[in-house]
Amino acid sequence: MQTNSHMSVLIHDQAKKYGDREMLIYQDFGGSEWKSLSWQEVSNTVKQVSNALLNLGVKVQENIGIFSQNSVQYIECDFGAWGIRAVTIPFYATSSEQQIQFMVNDAKVRFLFVGEQEQYDKARRIFSLCPTLERIIVFDPHVVIPDNDATAISFSDFLKLGENLPRQTEVEKLQKEATFDDIANILYTSGTTGDSKGVILTHGQFHAAFIANDKCVPVGEKDRVMNFLPYTHIFERGWAILSLTEGATMIVNTYPIQVQQSMRETHPTCMSAVPRFWEKVYMGVMEKIESSSAVQRKLFMHALNVGRKHNIEYLSRGKKPPVALHLEYEMLNRTVFSLVRKELGLENAHFFPTAGAAVSAHVEEFVHSIGINMVVGYGLTESLATVSCNHFGDPFTVGSVGIPIEGIDIKISEEGEILLKGPTITIGYYNRDDLTKQAFTEDGYFRTGDAGYLKDGELFLTERIKDLFKTSNGKYIAPQMIESKLLVDKYIDQICIIADQRKFVSALIIPVYSLLEEYARAHGIAFVDRSELCADKRIVSMIMERIDTLQQQLAHYEQVKRITLLPEPLSMAKGELTNTLKIRRRVLNENYKALIDKMYED
Repeated sequence: MQTNSHMSVLIHDQAKKYGDREMLIYQDFGGSEWKSLSWQEVSNTVKQVSNALLNLGVKVQENIGIFSQNSVQYIECDFGAWGIRAVTIPFYATSSEQQIQFMVNDAKVRFLFVGEQEQYDKARRIFSLCPTLERIIVFDPHVVIPDNDATAISFSDFLKLGENLPRQTEVEKLQKEATFDDIANILYTSGTTGDSKGVILTHGQFHAAFIANDKCVPVGEKDRVMNFLPYTHIFERGWAILSLTEGATMIVNTYPIQVQQSMRETHPTCMSAVPRFWEKVYMGVMEKIESSSAVQRKLFMHALNVGRKHNIEYLSRGKKPPVALHLEYEMLNRTVFSLVRKELGLENAHFFPTAGAAVSAHVEEFVHSIGINMVVGYGLTESLATVSCNHFGDPFTVGSVGIPIEGIDIKISEEGEILLKGPTITIGYYNRDDLTKQAFTEDGYFRTGDAGYLKDGELFLTERIKDLFKTSNGKYIAPQMIESKLLVDKYIDQICIIADQRKFVSALIIPVYSLLEEYARAHGIAFVDRSELCADKRIVSMIMERIDTLQQQLAHYEQVKRITLLPEPLSMAKGELTNTLKIRRRVLNENYKALIDKMYED
């Protein structure tokens, strides 16, 4: 049963309920051994954090920065700060120095917690440029802090300030005074079109979100929930804390690149993910099948067809499968699909919330077909994640983003924009009354910037309004829709559609270099480096043929006519990607203008 306390006391209330039961499974920074902490142990440390923060002089509703990868210390700092009514501002571990400087100065941060050496070094370099910054507190004990840096202390030394809980009476008084109007977080969106803006999230928003999501998804005490996305991402943040309200055990994955290994080692039952994760799972499985024998390929494709019929054509539509189909599916599930799930570390798979971008219908069907319950949803930072989602166990339509959660009022404007009102919607942007005013309609609805429609109670997205392109022929193109269709190809790692004010659609493509090199060697295509490989007409022709196969159902004017393969990945350092790995189209158009123009030469 859910314990939906104010987050200032949530961990302590759960510790009273669960005591020595396992709460967190984690690895130390740079470590390989999995360790665990009980609810009571985490509660004790959270109390120390609250006391230490008071001893540093942190005030009610003061802003504290956390610049780190996912870690146990991160969780302890969040709840420790909330325990004295402070506000935490999470920064992506990959944020640039300029981004950190802007956010620290905008929020007047005095105390900044950092994760590893990279974060500490960035924080130290911008320290003198941030007038309010007083202290850097370092999570990773391996970080080298120069002797002449009197501003930085280790997390263990910080905790000593709260040893024996010298300010606990004051802490408990502050917790009694805490309200749902208190700000819990300010989340700076990295933005695909402009500067960061701080989204204000209150304790009341979290509280309402936990009530609504509890009625949609059955995460519970028996679940082992993997934290894969960064805690800075509102999807992971909301999902992780929801899991804690339900008493689930959390597996803290510190390094995203290691997630598949972590899954195989810790066997999670649930995990929130973005569609790209499942696209890579799909491509990995299909690549193995392609390299199998003809008999194995035939068996797997038959099994997939049975899984699709059973789980999509019947169960997803609320219909009972015929007995013969059900028996065949159960047999294949035990023999074929169970091996696939075991390879992923998902022997005990329960369900997997997925959001953050458009989900390819092809990939969604595949995941369901192999017996993994993908719960597709839609949300924004401003809505505290979930606006809508597939309600577990209820019928759903592949391609929709589910049914609106309880309390959310959705209205579709005359222009097709999705407008929102409800208790989980932000009160506005920090220090930006101008942006806050622009973000709401006169009757109080939040403008999402996404276009969509409601059909039979389900929400469907059509495009991102700001991303909608208009060709020079007057045709409107939704780039994300096209990109999601093409990203399922095993040779394509990233893709950016070009079309705005152009006479046809083209694309910049980051290929999977290792597979491209394998293909070249197998077909006798010589190359000196990646630039030569990506420019080879035979390679470009092969990729174009695969794209033509995938885009047959698109309208003629939506189809990609020309492509350019880039020899280097897109880069956050060059401003081409946000911290959530979304493409900044304006920057790409600037950085690759010459290559783009070349595709439109007659």
